[in-house]
Amino acid sequence: MTMSLNGKIVGKYHQAKNAGDAGELFYHAAFEPGGAFDPNEGWLSGRKTTDDNFTFYKQPDLDKTAARVPDGDFIVPNTHPKYYFSIDPHGRLGWESNQLHYNDTTATVVEVLTNQASNAYKAFLRQKQISYVIAGDKILDAPLAISKLTKAFNLHRIMLGGGGVLNWSFIKQGLCDEVSIVLIPGVDGDSQTPALFQPLPTDDPDKLVNFTLKSATPVGDTVWLRYSISNS
Repeated sequence: MTMSLNGKIVGKYHQAKNAGDAGELFYHAAFEPGGAFDPNEGWLSGRKTTDDNFTFYKQPDLDKTAARVPDGDFIVPNTHPKYYFSIDPHGRLGWESNQLHYNDTTATVVEVLTNQASNAYKAFLRQKQISYVIAGDKILDAPLAISKLTKAFNLHRIMLGGGGVLNWSFIKQGLCDEVSIVLIPGVDGDSQTPALFQPLPTDDPDKLVNFTLKSATPVGDTVWLRYSISNS
């Protein structure tokens, strides 16, 4: 993740002086050959992060009279070496293609749904040739999602990239082994934007996660921090 100096992951601080250097460092580490997380077979984000960056809040073109689709997951053979996994429990994202482009990276889209997603939405994904897995009944079963994705797509490494609620959810369930943060040298005055980890009101306020510093690398005015995670 990129992050402001006061722990925010969204905001105008991205316009700070030398923020571009931080962005380049993040992209190289996460996506480019020879970066710290190469090979990275895919990255995973939540619905809002996906809408903010890729689907732009477009409504899916649903056929509510679509024939009932088969139960279970729907897996399409991959056409690119990288995947984008979107956590979309209710099936709301308006994809126009089964591929997306992020800078020089092309990725194949995969949806992670729950049983709350409608038949019409699953039919929509099938028509777009977008793979999906079902993980959970009313809420996301994150361990099941990771297990299904790992097996279906022969994955060895997945990068989690927000939002804050999803980051915290995966951290507290012991599903992450490292946190990588590129600090952007700026802060804005918006007090409502999400933090790197965003607990829900229902979360245990006494829940503590411990981190051990692996490295702190200064690059110009930014710092790249890497932590290992211990849930004990």
